[in-house]
This record gives sequence, C-alpha cells and structure tokens, in this order.
Amino acid sequence: MPPAPRTAVRRAGALAALLLLAPPAAADADALGISFFGLSYHFNRDKARSLGVDNGFNPGLGVRYRFAERERWSFEVQGAAYYDSGRNTAVVAGVSALWHVGRGFHAGGALALFDSPTYNNGRAFVAPIPLVAYDWGAITLNATFLPKVARYNDIATLGVWVTFWPKRW
Repeated sequence: MPPAPRTAVRRAGALAALLLLAPPAAADADALGISFFGLSYHFNRDKARSLGVDNGFNPGLGVRYRFAERERWSFEVQGAAYYDSGRNTAVVAGVSALWHVGRGFHAGGALALFDSPTYNNGRAFVAPIPLVAYDWGAITLNATFLPKVARYNDIATLGVWVTFWPKRW
C-alpha cells in the first residue's frame, strides 16, 4: 500500500533538505547529474513474490553531484525517490566514493539513508552500499548489490540505474 500523503510529503521534504546541504551546483555545473531509476533483480524470486517485494521495475528520479575528485577517486552526494521492490515510495540520500579503476569502470561504495515502508519495518536507517559504474562521459550506468540482512532487507537484490550528466553532452 502506498504511503499516506503526509508521509510522502515528509519524505520528499527530507530529501530536499539533504540536497540543499550539497555544495552549490553552479560552482561546477558539469558535476551535476540526473539519475533515472531503474531495474532490480531478486535472487530468491519465489520468496520475494511471497513477501510482496518482487517488483523489478523501479522508476524514480534523483540528483547526483560530484563535489570532489582526487587522483583516481571521485566523491559524490546523491538523493533520489523511486518506486521500490515492495511497490512503495522509497527515498534515499547518501555520500559515495568511487575509485576509477580504468577505462570508464568505477568501483566503490556509499553510506546511504533509506526511508521506505518496505525496508526495516518502515523505519529509516543508514547502510553501507557497494557500487559499480561504467562512465561513458555523458551517461553513467550504475549498479549495486543489496544483500539480505535480517530485519532490513529480506531478499538479496541487484539494482541498476542510469545517470545523465547534461553539461557533458
């Protein structure tokens, strides 16, 4: 069941507040990206179906800002809202570090705040999230693995989304 309107407004307000804490995008406009979510794959599909968390199409929208680069590392802040595997609105915001492995391939992780009725019995929580990405310049393909962790996430899941960097076109 979708969250009550006040809950959705509260979540959207929290996301907006987190994004306002990000460094001003005007300072480096090519570091501002728009993320479009996404797809997910659930490893134990039968259990996911029985728990009602088998939704594999997870549309949503996010903002991503690369605030620093050091040698082969980039550091970003991001926030998004998307339709999650339990068919609820999920809000996520976090800070990530990505190592530039080579030829567009990046690997790293994020520390992310999640808020959704689907996860952790509906209570917001912070979790470390592994990330991999392939960057073509104007477009980045992103993926994560969300492991099964008691009480937070009942099914191990892969997630995929795309980030467009408008000023890199």
